Amino acid sequence: MIKIFPLLLSVFCLFTTSEMRSDVLDEVRKNYSKMASNKDLCKTAMANLKGTKDNSATHLAYLGGLQTIWANHTLNPLSKLSTFKKGKKNIEAAIKKEPNNAELRFIRLSVQKNAPKFLGYQSNIKEDVEFIKNNRSQIKSNLLNQYIEPLLKE
Repeated sequence: MIKIFPLLLSVFCLFTTSEMRSDVLDEVRKNYSKMASNKDLCKTAMANLKGTKDNSATHLAYLGGLQTIWANHTLNPLSKLSTFKKGKKNIEAAIKKEPNNAELRFIRLSVQKNAPKFLGYQSNIKEDVEFIKNNRSQIKSNLLNQYIEPLLKE
């Protein structure tokens, strides 16, 4: 009986951690469109993402997306650029990890369509629009599909 307890505890922790990760991503998805105009929401979401031990490409892409958004909330020009570059790097690493994931392409598209031109981060817009149009069935979330629709029309 005593030997079973550590195993049960490990299984419980695994499910709890997995569920927590899912909750954090769901919360980020739900509020993603609000992050650019809400500094506190963006800061909290970034802290929550950093606080989980999730190595998924989706987690990394959303962290990158929020980092690029955070650059808007930063006053120091050097910090803005550094934060944006860090976010861009995370988005690209996530897409390299899972190049056929439509949700990751959505995140990159949303950033590239809203990034200032002088940052030079617009080179995948056409590619991502086409990819999302052809693979939209991958995205099961009605909320994400609502976010995607305007991006594809612009």
